Amino acid sequence: MRIRTLDAPAHIGERVHLCGWMHSWRDMGQFGFLVLRDGAGTFQAVLDNANEIAKLRGLQFESVLDVEGLITAEPRAAVGAEMHDCRIEVLSPVLEPLPFEINKKEFKPGLDTFLDYAPIGLRNLQKRALFRISAELMTGYREYLNEQGFVEIQTPKIVGSATESGANVFVLDYFGRPAYLAQSPQFYKQIMVGVFERVFEIGPVFRAEKHNTARHTNEYVSMDLEMGFVDDHTDVMKMLTGVLRHMFTRVTEGCAKEVALLKLKVPAIGESIPSIRMPDAQRIILERYKEDCRGEPDLAPQHEAWLCEYAAKELGSEFLFVTHYPTAKRPFYALPDEQEPTLTKSFDLLFRGCEVVTGGQRIHRYEQLLENAAKWGIKAEQISGYLQAFKYGMPPHGGFGMGLERLLMQLTGQTNLREVTLFPRDQDRLAP
Repeated sequence: MRIRTLDAPAHIGERVHLCGWMHSWRDMGQFGFLVLRDGAGTFQAVLDNANEIAKLRGLQFESVLDVEGLITAEPRAAVGAEMHDCRIEVLSPVLEPLPFEINKKEFKPGLDTFLDYAPIGLRNLQKRALFRISAELMTGYREYLNEQGFVEIQTPKIVGSATESGANVFVLDYFGRPAYLAQSPQFYKQIMVGVFERVFEIGPVFRAEKHNTARHTNEYVSMDLEMGFVDDHTDVMKMLTGVLRHMFTRVTEGCAKEVALLKLKVPAIGESIPSIRMPDAQRIILERYKEDCRGEPDLAPQHEAWLCEYAAKELGSEFLFVTHYPTAKRPFYALPDEQEPTLTKSFDLLFRGCEVVTGGQRIHRYEQLLENAAKWGIKAEQISGYLQAFKYGMPPHGGFGMGLERLLMQLTGQTNLREVTLFPRDQDRLAP
């Protein structure tokens, strides 16, 4: 019977099969210590049979093995048990040395080297832990929104319009006519508010921007939602607060081993997250940090870092909402504030020095949307499918987009988005 390493301590006194990769092997001559790794964890086997030991000599780490043996209690072992009386079957031998040692506690290959050999490097326990946490974040996101009556959707990634935002787009030859990789699911998730009222999506988005920064890639996973019948953007902010609280709870409870391995501090989120308006944020930057960015349409990365420092010291929060970004900075569908039409009912959420979420309330009245699109130089025929939903009745609504990798980067303290992206795509990298 094959069991996973995680379950082995529950089978003391039984003969079982453990299958996995040779994580480490110490050949002591008359006996040896084998650590086997599978998708669940690691487990130690003690070999004292010369014939079985001989099967491992000459093999490199990461050889794939089937080890049969007796699970025995051992108080000195990390999990209180180990395997004895072992029989080895080599399923897939590795005969060449690895490009780097992946079983070390300090795993620090250069980023480019790691990415060149990502199929191997991702097997490192710390790297693997990052992406198990990533999976748990997505599970928590999906779980909470399902409980709140949202419907999960999947929207097209090949689209006929490049007018959603100011981001550059990847152009495709679509049977002789131009098409584009989607910059976001924005148009479609708004349309689907007219169908389900509350929708969400987890999927890839594409930005053809020639940047070379630690916080951008050209493809990333966006966690989006859109919800109808909101009073204003603060309803969306409340929903985001709840979903983040649940996501981090899932990580704490479902990834306790990974959290401990990476020595993470998972933030606790209270009933609300502090919020300041963009003009007030710029005033704080001037007063505390002596840089005058008043009147600028957006925050620079340094401004975001300063505001998070302010929030941590003065508000006791690792998160901070910044609301009411200028109309000129936001897309044409962002709803202007009735009291201050030069500002929008929009927000960014900052976390540990970096923006991780962008959202707000949208324009829902057809004529206003047409007028705003024209101001942005967008012709109605370019977005005719999108406009149908508004012509035939849309409720007040809003939503957000959250970058999974950027959230994971800030949560885990990594310094480059590529470290938390499976097989990242940037302007220089298309493989592996």
